[in-house]
Amino acid sequence: MKKRFNLLVLVFIFTCVSSYAQQALFGGQPIVSPEINADNSVTFRVLAPNAEKVLVTGDFLPTEKVQSPMGEMEAPGKAEMTKDEKGVWSFTSEPLESELYDYSFVIDGFTTTDPSNPYVIRDIASITNYFIVGGGKADLYMVQDVPHGSVTRRWYDSPGLNMDRCAVIYTPPGYENSTEKYPVLYLLHGAGGDEEAWFAHGKATRILDNLIAEGKVKPMIVVMPNGNVIQDAAPGEGRDNFVTPAFMIPNTMDGTFEANFMDILKFVESNYRVKADKADRAIAGLSMGGFHSMHISRYYPNTFDYVGLFSAALLPREDATGKVYSNIDETLKQQKKNGYKLYWTGIGKTDFLYDANKEFRAKLDSIGMEYTYMETDGGHIWRNWRIYLSEYLPLLFK
Repeated sequence: MKKRFNLLVLVFIFTCVSSYAQQALFGGQPIVSPEINADNSVTFRVLAPNAEKVLVTGDFLPTEKVQSPMGEMEAPGKAEMTKDEKGVWSFTSEPLESELYDYSFVIDGFTTTDPSNPYVIRDIASITNYFIVGGGKADLYMVQDVPHGSVTRRWYDSPGLNMDRCAVIYTPPGYENSTEKYPVLYLLHGAGGDEEAWFAHGKATRILDNLIAEGKVKPMIVVMPNGNVIQDAAPGEGRDNFVTPAFMIPNTMDGTFEANFMDILKFVESNYRVKADKADRAIAGLSMGGFHSMHISRYYPNTFDYVGLFSAALLPREDATGKVYSNIDETLKQQKKNGYKLYWTGIGKTDFLYDANKEFRAKLDSIGMEYTYMETDGGHIWRNWRIYLSEYLPLLFK
């Protein structure tokens, strides 16, 4: 009888603990958010019974004009949510085109993530949720049933910067089991980003896997370095540990990164099976990374046959007075004389850098440098940069 009593006690305790654990894990009633409906509209829900006003904000809504340190820019729009009798607020969007979208909730003025959606992206110091509407171009950004490449975080010695630094490096499917040599793309992030930006927010490795599987892109190694020269790695991953991410870090656009870029190129060509020649090297970047790509490719004018400028930050800078930024026209002319296979540039119609990019294209025209140009809707946004990468990759190493 005593044994039976002990067994019943144990069952009771286990049941209580199990019930508590489930409650802690799932936090009460299940809420589906976001829910992608049959017509590609999306329903957002959040439980906030005591809230007086709840908004959803994201790039699936019409943009708003806001003032920023860079001037007037577009920001994600906002929409009011409706509260039901259970305290659940909801909003259903219009049908959306196939794309990757970011969003957040604003609960009584406090911006927060969706507790029902575990998928988040860090962009500088902001954390937002995201979702993907498939059935179109965004299928490239999703994991498909295709061979996958490998992604590693590699530390390399940079004598010019006097530190070991981190880069995210993609090797194509089959690299580990082959003896083949591969071409290399150096893919650079924007201001406030780091070596994780193209991998996390740009979905670059998924795009590569899917386009390689479709036979549209030649297998290649892609190197995503950290363009912030005072950092050894992304915030939380380097020697400074949990430093707060910042938009503009000292020395990021003063020529230091460009002048020491050969440190990473030498590391890659010494440690990976690559074709170490101009015809098999490409460089591209978004915003600040486009600025870096333009200057690196002309400062080392016989190094890259492929150059990509995605919404490049080509505005004149007061600190752009070093050796790297001297004789720009002459080095561009030398780059042209040496020959190249592709000079690609893209910009959004409402990008705050639109006029600066227009002026740069006029400079290229004046010296007879041929280029490929793409103009898209929207502004200075990841949506455009993923499109530009998807358009740029199939043109490489032909």
